[in-house]
Amino acid sequence: MGDQSNLQALVGEWELAAAFEPTQSGGARGRVEFEWMPGEQFLIQRWEVDHPDAPDGLAVIGAADDGYVQHYFDSRGVARVYGMSFGDGVWKLWREGDDFSQSFTGTLSDDGKTIEGAWDISHDGSSWEHDFDITFTKVG
Repeated sequence: MGDQSNLQALVGEWELAAAFEPTQSGGARGRVEFEWMPGEQFLIQRWEVDHPDAPDGLAVIGAADDGYVQHYFDSRGVARVYGMSFGDGVWKLWREGDDFSQSFTGTLSDDGKTIEGAWDISHDGSSWEHDFDITFTKVG
């Protein structure tokens, strides 16, 4: 099972800045909050983004046999399940889907106040391309 104490580094309020490819109309700003559910067995992630192509959402993160799992829900009605790891300052998310596959890698700064990350996407399950960059800056 994943070590829940690792996730404590995510707890708090963060500003986000996403840099989309030029064909995706620029970038977006928003806020993300991570908080423990009572009992500290699951971490709740909520976000709001100021860009029409970037949905608001909610995710529930919990321990799984091989690390963590993230259950993702957004304002478009999309629900997904991601595999997740978080340790040694590196946060990873991944999923394989019939429509497309995704992966995220973010690096937590030494002071714990910034996460620099990027999402990659694959439409055929084998060749990957950069989707967008995202930076989280802790504000509370």
